[in-house]
Amino acid sequence: MTEPLEKRLEKAMAELQAAQEAVARTERELRQASFAVLSSDRAVRATVGPQGELTGIEFLEHKYRDMSPQELAASVLEAAGAARLKMNRHVMKAMAPFTEPSSNVPELKGFEVDWERIFGPEVLRDDDEDTARGAEQGPAWRDALDEDGED
Repeated sequence: MTEPLEKRLEKAMAELQAAQEAVARTERELRQASFAVLSSDRAVRATVGPQGELTGIEFLEHKYRDMSPQELAASVLEAAGAARLKMNRHVMKAMAPFTEPSSNVPELKGFEVDWERIFGPEVLRDDDEDTARGAEQGPAWRDALDEDGED
């Protein structure tokens, strides 16, 4: 037996209202989000805001004094990039429920989001892959510095 159209429409409207409220709540929470990440050499902590914008840089334990300008710049870029990636993944996770179709009202499809177009391909890589790669070979910028013969 099929459900009357009026009842289905009522359910769809209620679910749509709930989804709109959940999206608004999630957007408010995301506007307050920030992430801080240390560089692998632990010389720099970069903080990014909800849109991945750099909101803070800290130079830790005076390590910057013994670094070349290139090494310091590389540490800043590494920490900022990692923090931005962490924020992007946080946004994706927070918004994921809204990309799924409704289980109660099949006519309500989830929002389609092209995360790769918004954030770039690196955001779609698995965290384990990034961790394993970093543990195996270390940051690529350090290899480049070693190749230049700089200490």
